[in-house]
Amino acid sequence: MAGIRLARLPNRTPVKLTIAILPELATALDAYAAHYAETYGETVSVNELVPAMLEAFLEGDRSFKKARSPR
Repeated sequence: MAGIRLARLPNRTPVKLTIAILPELATALDAYAAHYAETYGETVSVNELVPAMLEAFLEGDRSFKKARSPR
């Protein structure tokens, strides 16, 4: 459609990622989920939190963002 203001939406199909983590990290993630629930009054699973945590980590890494930016 010519003249449409909204750009084509990016691919939003989720990609499943399976990882193995050490028990200490699993415990820490569970504790983080509990802290999140205390802070916001909303219980969220670790599976829901990890993608947001990774996204926030990547967004906050200035060196990574600089390396990805077109030159």
